[in-house]
Amino acid sequence: MLGERPDASMEDIAATAGVTRQTVYAHFPSRDTLVAALVEAAAAEYAALLDDAGLDTAPPADALAQFLGAGWRFLGRYPLLLNATAARIPRPDSDPHDVVPPRLERLIQRGQHTGDFDPSLPAAWLAAAVLGLQHTAAAQVATGRLTTHEAEALCLESTLRLCGGEVRR
Repeated sequence: MLGERPDASMEDIAATAGVTRQTVYAHFPSRDTLVAALVEAAAAEYAALLDDAGLDTAPPADALAQFLGAGWRFLGRYPLLLNATAARIPRPDSDPHDVVPPRLERLIQRGQHTGDFDPSLPAAWLAAAVLGLQHTAAAQVATGRLTTHEAEALCLESTLRLCGGEVRR
């Protein structure tokens, strides 16, 4: 419901869930609490996707593709986060914005050490740029300029080029 209508009321959310509004309020005293709980659950799910992606063991270019793929699966499951109002969503204690960049930076550093990625730029800079690319690609999907499949392919190719990795055709 929130993915389709970010401004949905507690009554709308309850109706979609097939429960009464009172039931929703029994679990979540406010709409902000409900949204924060949703974001917290989403953050845990994203961390699990990254844990399962083999970021520390797969060849760096494959791990980078897995990293991006996990991000696309996450955004597919939580389209609310593609919405322009996402910036106003309360952030949980375990915010993916705090956890994800260091994991990507470690992956890029590993690729630089193995010679799979160009070491001439700092890994922290490349990680920020890769995340920026993925956010831009997601915005293109949200506005209907690209399909998810197109955005995912363009983001991966751009990311590999940015990191100095071998581009797959």
